[in-house]
Amino acid sequence: MKIYFGFTVAGDPLLYGGGEEIVELVVQMGLEVLTRHLLRDDAWEADRLITPRKSICGTCDWLEQCDLFMAEVSGSSFGVGFETGYLLGATTKNVVLFYRRDAVRKISLLITGIAHPHCTLAPYSDLDEVENWIRKRLAATKILPRPGSVGKLAVLG
Repeated sequence: MKIYFGFTVAGDPLLYGGGEEIVELVVQMGLEVLTRHLLRDDAWEADRLITPRKSICGTCDWLEQCDLFMAEVSGSSFGVGFETGYLLGATTKNVVLFYRRDAVRKISLLITGIAHPHCTLAPYSDLDEVENWIRKRLAATKILPRPGSVGKLAVLG
């Protein structure tokens, strides 16, 4: 399963937390995260080395490739909003938006008010709650990594 994980790159991701830990959890579960490289310390600088057009084309390519879109939206940005809107408006892919409960007053009502059938809001208080949510959700879809084989999936059923 290929995951596109969205989070703010142009803003300050350290202010919003969670993103790196969530991505590492998903990778440890044996799933591929197409946007993992954007968590590097030099991601902002690397992002600015390419043209805006190349950036949006790359983003759209990853969105097309992904099986599931997850985003940490506690510090949402235009980019995360674009990615979410694109997927919900142009595809039938599922979207999961994580946000810290203690940040809810700072989050756009366009996020917390979403009632789209392919979008799930996942507020959390701590990363253990996120881990439990992800594990339960993957078990519910019956797509889990095969024991002992990172990156290879088995459909259970």
